[in-house]
Amino acid sequence: MFVGHYAAALALKRFEKRASLGVLFLAVQFVDILFMPFVLMGIERMNIIPHFTEATHFELEYMPYTHSLIATICWASLAYVVFRWVIVKRQSVALVVALAVFSHWVLDLITHTPDLPLWTDDSIKVGLGLWNNAALTFALEAIFLITALWIYLRDSRASSSLGKYGMAIFVVLLISMNLYNIFGPAPQGGKVELVVLALSAYFLFATAAFWLDTKRH
Repeated sequence: MFVGHYAAALALKRFEKRASLGVLFLAVQFVDILFMPFVLMGIERMNIIPHFTEATHFELEYMPYTHSLIATICWASLAYVVFRWVIVKRQSVALVVALAVFSHWVLDLITHTPDLPLWTDDSIKVGLGLWNNAALTFALEAIFLITALWIYLRDSRASSSLGKYGMAIFVVLLISMNLYNIFGPAPQGGKVELVVLALSAYFLFATAAFWLDTKRH
């Protein structure tokens, strides 16, 4: 799952208005933000294989320190501690951010082939394999995003024309990008180029979400 993760950020915003949507956008992709440099450092492994499944060109070979269930719980717990006692110092904000981090594993479970470890020893891997059907993968992520957008818009009020239409346009752009991501060709270049592109996208999307969220109350 790619843009579908942002549905969790939009939906969780309703439970704590003081949580920054930009932070939530980073939180739902946090384990992937870690995974990318881990790949370059050789700590975890992935391979670019055109049409590895119908919906992705990536074989996620080894990622127990970011994408295992126990690792995700640990990263979510760390996020809770940091936001509870260091940054915001509000339990409700910390809990929402932690849930955003953990949501990544839950949504990945639906789409991934059996490549998600339960433990850091990488012995047991799970995944329901929706990536084997590109159309269903695209449809599910779009449904998640549109539903979360409806929840977000229902629970907030625009303070300008940009606030009224901006988030909806942004979600449409995310869905359009995912159309190319799923049905388009394998990325050109090597892993370094892929990591730079992915990390740039994560932070760009988070910045856009933060800015657009300031246009609503």
